[in-house]
Amino acid sequence: MKQKEQKAWAEIELKAICQGPDEIAKIKQISPASLAYLGDAVYELYVRTYYLLPAQRPANYHDRVVKQVRAEAQAAHLKSLLDRLDDRELEIVRRGRNAANGGRRGLDRNIYQQATSLETLLGYLYINNPNRLRELLERLELDRT
Repeated sequence: MKQKEQKAWAEIELKAICQGPDEIAKIKQISPASLAYLGDAVYELYVRTYYLLPAQRPANYHDRVVKQVRAEAQAAHLKSLLDRLDDRELEIVRRGRNAANGGRRGLDRNIYQQATSLETLLGYLYINNPNRLRELLERLELDRT
């Protein structure tokens, strides 16, 4: 990612939502599905921000974003990050995988589980460790074409 694009995301002031012992206990009550719901939004916002430069027509943005937010792309991104995750993050990924049910018709179940696992991890990090979230997002190799 180019310096200018990194700066756009880095300037978003993210703060850990859970900072005290009572709040940390509350976060453990959030279901993996709820974390995935949040993580889906965080991931899409990051991808949209990534493609803003250079300036383009909205339809071009949309096509590029859709390509990256598909389950197949998310599953590939999770695989690229697995070696960099600590034990707690791997546990969150496992919880996300186990909570994944349903999915798109015609989509391989494993792909859906991996995509949901990534979203769960991103939702968890958004709440608990925004700096780590930013670090992992910046390691994603998004397609520039």
